[in-house]
Amino acid sequence: MAAASKPDYGLDAPTMVKRMLSRGAWTLAFAIAIYLVNRAEYPGPAGALLRVLGAIGVIFLVIGGFMVWSSRVGKLQVRERILDSLALQGDERVLDVGCGRGLLVIGAAKRLKSGKATGIDVWNPQDLSGNSADAAKENAKLEGVSDRVRIENCDARKLPYPAHNYDAVVSCLAIHNIPDREGRDQAVREMWRVLKPGGRLVIFDIFRTGEYAACLRECGAVDVTLSALSFLWCAPSRTLTARK
Repeated sequence: MAAASKPDYGLDAPTMVKRMLSRGAWTLAFAIAIYLVNRAEYPGPAGALLRVLGAIGVIFLVIGGFMVWSSRVGKLQVRERILDSLALQGDERVLDVGCGRGLLVIGAAKRLKSGKATGIDVWNPQDLSGNSADAAKENAKLEGVSDRVRIENCDARKLPYPAHNYDAVVSCLAIHNIPDREGRDQAVREMWRVLKPGGRLVIFDIFRTGEYAACLRECGAVDVTLSALSFLWCAPSRTLTARK
């Protein structure tokens, strides 16, 4: 098998995407079959049922398709907005918490010269297709930034780094995967702990960004802001930014 020539940052929530697309296809197939069997004897009800089931099937397919677009296109746009907001000069140390296949950590490394970018994760394959440290390292190699990227396996709730170690800390679609609020707050506090005074913290996530903002304010963060809602992956999402 030929080696990959382009980086692949994976499909988010792959099980959910497959479920949506499968349900859409089967619902449409069932609707068409029912219509074909009954259209001669019951044309009115058969047509009505086709329209109802067909609409449901199309909704499933649209949701699944939009989730695919969000993973293949939308999150690349999110990455660029996050990194633009950091205004990196090239000599910074950047930490990506929940790096997955390297989307943010590699994007940051491409903007660095003498700086370094570190990505950490525990790599749950349910969160992202092909999710692994090796995939992140391979993407870094394909993007030509292996010398500026370090990938490490560790828990966001207990980062193995000293306080005030990074100029910028970022995270994309990761913290919500921690099942309890105490754990999520601990992860946010750890991100805050390793951030240097004057450094920037940016989190893009679904559902719980208000929690993170409250936690950061308790930590003493300034310039805590939440973006307007967006609905990538058909879920309410925001970008949270803060400064230490």
